[in-house]
Amino acid sequence: MRNAQERQQNIIHLLEHSSHPVSGSELSTTYHVSRQIIIKDIHAIREQGYDILSTARGYILQQKPGYTKIFKVIHTDEETEEELNLMVDLGGEVEDVFIYHKVYNELHAPLNIRSRKDVQDFCAAVRSGKSSLLMNATSGYHYHTVRARDRQTLKLIEDALWKRGFLAKLQEYEPDEMKKEIEQNN
Repeated sequence: MRNAQERQQNIIHLLEHSSHPVSGSELSTTYHVSRQIIIKDIHAIREQGYDILSTARGYILQQKPGYTKIFKVIHTDEETEEELNLMVDLGGEVEDVFIYHKVYNELHAPLNIRSRKDVQDFCAAVRSGKSSLLMNATSGYHYHTVRARDRQTLKLIEDALWKRGFLAKLQEYEPDEMKKEIEQNN
């Protein structure tokens, strides 16, 4: 580990992806530092805005910092990589993809795409399998929940999606709760 900042980013990543509390001892063993250093790291991470809960069994990341916005989009399969890269290049994290299907209702899938490497890995996995993208069940229409550090970043992403022609208009058949959630963030 090069420095405290890099270790702290790795701790955040570990806590974000852990399905259980992570003990201070586990962190100190993983990063080859003392428990006291881990306590200082947790304090520094909290100072960055992360809500970390200390429990008897370990640390839990309560909620990711920042703001989220749902974007309704449409594009072709071939444009998927471009769409995802656009969002991560501007500072967004694509948390999920979901569709609203008239028969099946809402179908969600977590993505957690934060970088171009994540985009490449996702697209490679789709290309290598026999399955198609979730959006194909709704003629290309789908939604993404995108997280960013600030609202300005979400606005940049929205403007870029609009300019590229990826944003789609809400339709009357979509549930009122979904419309409210999307419009609430505009």
